[in-house]
Parts: sequence; C-alpha cells; structure tokens
Amino acid sequence: MALFSLRTAGTLLAGVGASHFVAPTAYEPLTASVFPNDTRSWVYRNGATELALGLGLRSRKSALRKLSIAGVGAYLLMLGANAAKNSGEQI
Repeated sequence: MALFSLRTAGTLLAGVGASHFVAPTAYEPLTASVFPNDTRSWVYRNGATELALGLGLRSRKSALRKLSIAGVGAYLLMLGANAAKNSGEQI
C-alpha cells in the first residue's frame, strides 16, 4: 500500500506552494542558493508552480493528474539544474 495517495501529495504540495505567498521570507534563504538573482520573484514563481502542480495532482481527471506528475518531474529537474549551475557543478 502506498504511503501517500496522489491526492494527499497534491494537497501537501499545494499547501507548500500557497505558503510561499503567506511567508515568502521563510523561503528566501533556500531559494537564494538556487536562484541568486531576483530571489523574491523566484519565491513567488516557485510557489505558483507548486500550487498549480499540487492542485493538478488532486484532480479527479486522469489526464490532468498524469500531466501534473510529468510537471513535477520537470520542475524537480529544473530546480536541480539551477542548483548545480549555481554551485559550479556539472550535471
């Protein structure tokens, strides 16, 4: 049995995304290491992305859930690539 359902994961991800707008300063230290330029803007962009992907994971429509799963993967790749780029490492 799965530890979390997609709907639970979606709820958690959407909640984290929404919290970027409620308390952006809490996310700035972590975001600055991945996006050193225009950090506050990236906090909001990441929050919007996480909120949208989380709501997509909660959807009852199979096609939207599948698209959201792919979106989560792409989002994680983008974050990893930016983290590697800004730390001077090669992917």
